[in-house]
Amino acid sequence: MPVGGFRLGGMTHKQHPIGSGFTAASTADEVLAGIDLSGRNVVITGGHVGLGLQATRALAEAGASVVVGSRNPDGATSALAGIEGVEVSRLDLLDPPSIDAFAARYLDSGRPLHVLLNNAGIMAPAELVLDARGYEVQFATNHLGHFQLTLGLLSALRAAHGARVVNTTSGATRICDIRWEDPHFATGYDGHLAYAQSKTANVLFAVELDRRWAGHGIRGYAAHPGIVVGTHLGNSMPAEQVRAMNLAMGLVDESGRPVIDPGSGKKTPQQGAATIVFAATSPLLDTIGGVYLKDNDVSPLDEAPDPDVQGAELIRSQNVVPHSIDPRSAQRLWELSERLLKA
Repeated sequence: MPVGGFRLGGMTHKQHPIGSGFTAASTADEVLAGIDLSGRNVVITGGHVGLGLQATRALAEAGASVVVGSRNPDGATSALAGIEGVEVSRLDLLDPPSIDAFAARYLDSGRPLHVLLNNAGIMAPAELVLDARGYEVQFATNHLGHFQLTLGLLSALRAAHGARVVNTTSGATRICDIRWEDPHFATGYDGHLAYAQSKTANVLFAVELDRRWAGHGIRGYAAHPGIVVGTHLGNSMPAEQVRAMNLAMGLVDESGRPVIDPGSGKKTPQQGAATIVFAATSPLLDTIGGVYLKDNDVSPLDEAPDPDVQGAELIRSQNVVPHSIDPRSAQRLWELSERLLKA
């Protein structure tokens, strides 16, 4: 029996903490201390707001050249004013031609791509919303758009001769596997389940990407940043619903002030961005890929998660679960995603 006593899909899983020396309270700047990213190129989606803005700032200050993909380039440029080494390029993850155009512009620049941060996302619209293809918008934005973007940038990733693809995920993966027979929620729409499915897809995508592309020097990671209030992720939800949810989950106090407790997953934006930056840059991960990270380390695996975990319990239970890293599901999702892009 392997260390940890668990095999998944006939393989020994890799979800064992490596003792990074960082904690849940570590910030992006602390994770990057002593790391020189001069000459490194980074693409990040949604890198002008919330956790993405913190990651962009920290990476640029460490010397990286960063391209931020945004639906609103003017607004993104304004938000990023004063940060050197950053450029903005238009990108709409719900619009396949926009994704292709973004990738083409980057490839035309002739630059290798050392880090791709698939970070942008939306969360839990109150009503079912479909894109122009008929795809549920959270799955389409959080997963499919990033899947298409990553494939489009493959040649630049290969040219780096050592690249990383980091998908920002969530502890919500615990509550929903991929709905293989109904991924677009044609029946029984639940915004939170749809969000959780898209975050599970982020992890499975990293697992299969690493299996397929590690031989080309491209490693995949899924980074759970923790729970950070005020990141713009909930902009698709009614403001009152967001306030009620945050209060019920203990994320804010009665006055609406954020509750910061990194040990239970409640973090500042700088602390939340740390695991994303850790995934993108830490030399401790040079020989490890296809894993789910949390608190600036590889997450342990919960072998028998409670399928009914929700609300405040979800915050206290952020370890990865078997369905999120199942190699068979990861391959199946990749093949499904390819079909959906061609449809």
